[in-house]
Amino acid sequence: MAEAHSAVAFSFAITHDGWDVNFDREVLYLVWESGLRSWKKRLARFRNSVSNGVYPGHLQSLYFLWALLVAAHFGGFNIPFGLVQKALAILPGTSTMWQVIACLLAALTMWLSVIFLMRYLLKVLLMYKGWMYESRAPGARISLKTMLWVSVVKVLSGWNKPRLYSFQGSLPRLPLPSVKDTMSRYLISVRPLLDDENYKRVERLAKEFEETIAVKLQRFLILKSWWSSNYVSDWWEEYVYLRGRSPLMVNSNFYGTDAILLRPTTSQAARAGAIIHFCLQFRRLIERQELEPIMLQNMVPLCSWQYERLFNTVRVPGVETDKLVHYQDSTHVTVYHKGRYFKLMVYSRGRLLRPVEIQAQIQQILDDKSQPVIGEERLAALTAGERSHWAHIRQTMFNRGHNRTSLHCIERAAFNVCLDDKDYGYDENDPSSLDEYGRILLHGQGHDRWFDKSFNLCFSKNGFVGFNAEHTWADAPVMGHLWEYVIWSELQHGYTPEGNTHGTIDTPPPLPIRLQWDLNKEELLKAIDVSYNVAQTLLNDVDLRILMYTQYGKGFMKSCRVSPDAFIQLLLQLSYYRDAGRFCLTYEASMTRLFREGRTETVRSCTVESTAWVKAMEDPNASLQERMELFIKACKRHQLGYQDAMAGRGIDRHLFCLYVVSKYLELESPFLQEVFNEPWRLSTSQTPHGQTSMLDMKKYPKCVSAGGGFGPVADDGYGVSYIIVGEDTIFFHVSSKKSCRITSSSNFVKQIERSLKDIRDLFTEYNKLKNNGKNKK
Repeated sequence: MAEAHSAVAFSFAITHDGWDVNFDREVLYLVWESGLRSWKKRLARFRNSVSNGVYPGHLQSLYFLWALLVAAHFGGFNIPFGLVQKALAILPGTSTMWQVIACLLAALTMWLSVIFLMRYLLKVLLMYKGWMYESRAPGARISLKTMLWVSVVKVLSGWNKPRLYSFQGSLPRLPLPSVKDTMSRYLISVRPLLDDENYKRVERLAKEFEETIAVKLQRFLILKSWWSSNYVSDWWEEYVYLRGRSPLMVNSNFYGTDAILLRPTTSQAARAGAIIHFCLQFRRLIERQELEPIMLQNMVPLCSWQYERLFNTVRVPGVETDKLVHYQDSTHVTVYHKGRYFKLMVYSRGRLLRPVEIQAQIQQILDDKSQPVIGEERLAALTAGERSHWAHIRQTMFNRGHNRTSLHCIERAAFNVCLDDKDYGYDENDPSSLDEYGRILLHGQGHDRWFDKSFNLCFSKNGFVGFNAEHTWADAPVMGHLWEYVIWSELQHGYTPEGNTHGTIDTPPPLPIRLQWDLNKEELLKAIDVSYNVAQTLLNDVDLRILMYTQYGKGFMKSCRVSPDAFIQLLLQLSYYRDAGRFCLTYEASMTRLFREGRTETVRSCTVESTAWVKAMEDPNASLQERMELFIKACKRHQLGYQDAMAGRGIDRHLFCLYVVSKYLELESPFLQEVFNEPWRLSTSQTPHGQTSMLDMKKYPKCVSAGGGFGPVADDGYGVSYIIVGEDTIFFHVSSKKSCRITSSSNFVKQIERSLKDIRDLFTEYNKLKNNGKNKK
């Protein structure tokens, strides 16, 4: 009851002697402090909005122009267009003060005209994507058009330091491809997967679609592309994520690992205290917009829209569709430990708690010997099960009392923290330790992660950390940016020789508050068991393997003069063919954040060129020269497909939107049914590394992250995530389902290792042959 009493700021009663009023000064101070912090944030948000609205201009330039016009006006010089005189004509007087005000109005008019001209010019320039297609090979010449474009972009955006959202108003909209172009690209992409008869059938369906209902569907998309800031993203979020009724765990959420070679401390409380603090520091940078946007080639900005929902966000279940809820502010995180939930206040007296103070709070939770109440330990299984089931239980069992209060506390938290009661992480002497590490982060025990939260931080007893992230609100690069900042901050902050965080505690931080639940109801306990059983079936079916390959990496790939991503994708095509004995529709995620509110586009990695090379590698009669030429050709084709996807010339998002419109209009299309019945048996994604310059591998050679991964997309397919770290390390995360007899993650990993060796041998032997030819000459 202590928590209930402390929640009351004041009370009053009517007695025989009059009014009896009791004030709790501490709580009133907290209320005042919270309101003050809220107004400060609103003021900062307004100031940032003004700065972003005039970018690439600067407010100081307005003051300078005003002073210049005042000096020119009183010096007898003519002001362009007679702006000062026109302003005086509408002002009530002509005194010195009104003349100065007239100069201000004239300066504001001129300044806004220039600013909006610059913003429009920058937007037009950012529409140009020809720079992506320029060759980056040593000695390659850049076209005059691109050189001029680079010069103007640098002049416009280089003289004023951008804030996180400074470029949002200047980013172009995602272009809508023509139906004819999409049909042409689609038919090229499926050619290697179909025999002649089936290809002619699909070609006929595509032509029929293009000439009939596609015309009407495209008109609606043209209207949407004019009206909305991005014609794909809102539908993608709703229909791909929020309307999905299957469990988030394994099927949707993804995970990320620690910098596995660092081991800065083995103290769970110290590591948690530091990481929580640095995550909240990153949130403060986002709120104040002090974080600089990610820039490609240090020049072209990426859309920062996804950062808005990184913190204080939850996916709320619904019977038919879920809802993504973002709260403007949160002063606490929630913590799960040994089946119990705690509320952890991370702000005290107007400031963010330091790592040493949060460590003390975490240690109090670890030392707490209280037991979970009935049903509390497995409560989060509800977030791991079917969405409609969880929605029904949430509406009926969490709509009042302790359950409602505690649930809202978790959902409004900045994020959720899981203090796991077991050791895990990377062990150099045990290669399978990474597999276990990945499984724990992907699904845990099925009841110890709040899968609805934007992300969960997971800490092992021996000091390793990782995260499990919900996918609706953003894509992996945003979590990757947070993770780079957190690891870099941890390296700067360091720990004491004893493994604790630095600093001393002057005033005891707020105590952790145990969340209260009323779960001892038969219907609710049965509902938790239903979700728990679904989660157990799902997680026990996951076959996850993580390969750490250290024979070569980016250095060797660059020496081959091909794109590292194209290199890996061809490697995966060869590995899959050797594993399955066939080719399959392959998904690779590419970003479209060069456009406003852009998310992803699909790169179809199985191409005519890649299949020709794979067949040559498996043909003992194929020559080295032939294999090498086909490899280079396939890499170039893949790179072109990736560039097209980034430039808004992809295939699948356009087809997806046409499909959505057809469903709205209740129009059936055999072609669209054909497209969306094709399973993605090989779903791949590259985990970004080094998005910022903070984690320099030369300065921090042990700062090697194993990246992250996700579950299989198809029941009879593989989910493959990879990260290229430094010059000589590659990690592969391979997932599949144990219940499928034709897939095996272990076998696929073996094929990856074999293919890595074969490609290296191909280049080695080819270079020897080439050098021998030169020597003979």
